[in-house]
Formats: sequence, C-alpha cells, structure tokens
Amino acid sequence: MNQSNQRTAIELGRGWRRTTPRVSLAEVHWSVVVPVTASFWRKLLAFSGPGFLVAVGYMDPGNWATDLAGGARFGYSLLAVIMISNLMAILLQHLCIKLGVATGRDLAQACRDHYSTLTVWSLWILCEIAIAACDLAEVIGSAIGLQLLFGIPLFWGCLITATDVLAVLYLQNKGFRYIEALVITLIAIIGGCFTAELIFSKPELTKVLSGFVPRGQIVTNQGMLYVAMGILGATVMPHNLYLHSSIVQTRKFEQTPAGRGEAIKFATIDSTFALMFALFINAAILILSAAAFHWSGHQDVAEIQEAYQLLSPLLGVGVASIFFAVALLASGQNSTLTGTLAGQIVMEGFLNIRITPWLRRLITRLIAIVPALLVIGFFGESKTTELLVASQVVLSMQLGFAVWPLIRFTSEKAKMGEFANGLWIKILGWAVAGIIIVLNVKLLLDTFLPDAMLKALYGFLHIAPPTH
Repeated sequence: MNQSNQRTAIELGRGWRRTTPRVSLAEVHWSVVVPVTASFWRKLLAFSGPGFLVAVGYMDPGNWATDLAGGARFGYSLLAVIMISNLMAILLQHLCIKLGVATGRDLAQACRDHYSTLTVWSLWILCEIAIAACDLAEVIGSAIGLQLLFGIPLFWGCLITATDVLAVLYLQNKGFRYIEALVITLIAIIGGCFTAELIFSKPELTKVLSGFVPRGQIVTNQGMLYVAMGILGATVMPHNLYLHSSIVQTRKFEQTPAGRGEAIKFATIDSTFALMFALFINAAILILSAAAFHWSGHQDVAEIQEAYQLLSPLLGVGVASIFFAVALLASGQNSTLTGTLAGQIVMEGFLNIRITPWLRRLITRLIAIVPALLVIGFFGESKTTELLVASQVVLSMQLGFAVWPLIRFTSEKAKMGEFANGLWIKILGWAVAGIIIVLNVKLLLDTFLPDAMLKALYGFLHIAPPTH
C-alpha cells in the first residue's frame, strides 16, 4: 500500500485529538480488493466474511449455559429474548462498520485518538481483562468438547486449545480469506449439528413460532426475567465491537464518499446475514433444551456436561450427544480464533505499539489458560461451570465501556462527516446502550451484593428480589 493511500485511510474524519499514524492489522489491511465495476453480487461476495468472524462471538460457549437453562426451565418462552438481543447486536455491529469505514479507525484507535492518556490506559486494561475472560470461556468450552468426545481430561484439553495460536498465524500469513474460510467452515459444522438435533428432538413448530412473540410474562415472572437478563447481558461481547471495526478495513474499496457508502452497505448486509445465522444457533440450543428437558422432568438442567449425558437417552438417538459435543468443540475453537485477533487489535489500537503477532497471541492465550489450569488443578473439574459464570460477570463489567464510546463517536458529525448517525439511529443506539448497561449493572449487583442488601435494594424499588 503506497504512502498516500495509507494517509488517506487514516486521516479520514475530523474532530479527533490525535492522528492515528498506523493502520489496524497492517499485515492484512486492504488485502482483499473489491472490484469497482463488478455486479452487486460480485461486490457482496468480496465484502462477505468479516460478519461471520463477528457472529462467532454470538454463539460462543459462554452463551450455551444461559440458552440451555432458558429452554429447560421455561420451554420456548425466551426465544423472543434471543431475537431481541440479536436485533441489538445487528445495530451495534452496523455502527462498528460505519466507524471503521468512515474514519479509517477501529474502536480502540478511536478511543486512543479521542480520550486522555489516563482514560485510554484505563479502557485498555478493562478491555484486556474482558478479552481474557471471554477467552477463558472459549478455552473451557473447547476443553469440555474434547473431554466429552475423546475423554481427554480438562487440564490437557486446555493446553491443546493453545495450538490455535499457530493456526491463526499460519492462515493470516497466507491471507485473511483463509481465516474467514476456516471460521465459516466451523460455523457450517455447528449449523449442521444443530439442524440434525432439531430433527431428532421434533419440536412443535407452532409452539416454537409463538416463542418468538414477546409476552408480559417474561417481565412479571421473576425467575424468567432473571434468565432473560442473563441471555441479553451475555449476548453482546465487548471484543466483537473492536474486532469488527478493524477487520472491515481488510477490504480495499474506493476512498470516496460513494465508495465508503457502498462499503458500509455491503458490509452491513454481510454482518446482518451472519448474525441471523447466529440467531438460528442460539435459538436451536434453546429449542433443543426445551424439547428434550422441559417436558421430561429435567427442568433443572443448566450444565453442558449434564445436557450431553441426557440428550441421547431422552431423544432416543445415539448420535445426538455426539453432535452436541462436536458443535461445542467447533464453537469453542472458532471463538478462540477470533479472540486472538481481537487481542492484537486492542493492544495495537489503544497503545499504538506493535509486537510480533505470534507473541501477542501467545500472551493472550496464556492469560486465559493459566487461570483455567489453576482452578482445575486445585479445585477439580467440577468448578469449571462456576468459572464460566465468573467469566460472564467479568465481561459484563466492561461492556458499557465499549458500547458508550462507539455510539458517541458514530453520532458526532465532526468525526463521521456525512456518515454520522441520524436521529432514529441515535435514539435506538442510546436505548440499546442504556438497556445493556442497566442489565449488566443489575447482574453485578445480584452477583456481589449480600442477600440482606439485595433485599433492601429491591424492597426500596418495590420489585421482588431475584431467585438463584
């Protein structure tokens, strides 16, 4: 890439306190050329791929426990919550695309170029903790999948998952399209497994469709509300916002207002389609759980290992449990691939420094693997579920610190120019941010406050305290 083109990409937009001297993911920046005179479908194909890398975060092992619990306890009723959370995700990822395309900055770079040094370092530390927590869930998910399929102890399974560092490095050196192809292949495996599971479980179609209709019971039933909030709070992953705003810049499109507008349009189509596939996966987990457990006297199923043990006997199909474990392994391994990329983007963007990609990914993986190995080594494999829950709590603490800057930056005309958010997008965006922040604050309070203080707080608000 010549110097003038690089300068054009990184100096787009006004209203920034600093200029960004480096592009995001320099080794693959503008590496996929979009043909200028091609047809609609050819251009769409050129832009397709990043959306699926982002969709991986919406179907990672951290979401499985909430989907399993929701289906086992409440049947199909919480499908509406999965749909609403997915619509929120589509909006937020669209804003990530706009930020990356219109300004030439990813979200981490944008934060560095806008906030003071102290704020930038604080946001970076919070984001690194969140990525480590997310990576922890993915490592444990992959290790559980290996254990269920091959009987490998979780301790060794966690170590095996570290090898994805080599896979990402190898594929990125060959070209970003290879990473996208691997991720899409694993997503197809997950989709195939759950399509088969739905056929095995034979859910009632009318009841499934009615589950997508929001109902007041979700709010009035305290137990249902608590699980619904867990689904909403765990759906949007902070690292996805940083990831998407960067990888959308792997496409080389015309650096003109018309070219950027076209890039936003095609990238949004790609993202929306991929996230609808993520909706299918999350809904399928809940539908499978409802069909297999809710009406068979197993409404307390919430752990992945327990679901695996029960699926084949309850459905009467020997391979049902195997397909479930294969999907889990593919989901965990897929998520670790995108998580390592997000770690690189965050460090480079916030601190404006670069280290060797393989070393950065090794550090990211060790931060996740070491806590997992310590917990498994000292407390045994029974504590992995608690570790998964703890990772989701840590994630929730950082989410608001990623969503707030994203909506703020994309709403400022000085930064975005003609691509700044319109009135309705601003209203929807701030509403989504408010809902996410409130839900995650509630999750933190419910997790850490003593029962006596919780009862006093909920009594003051005239609502029933949560039931655990």
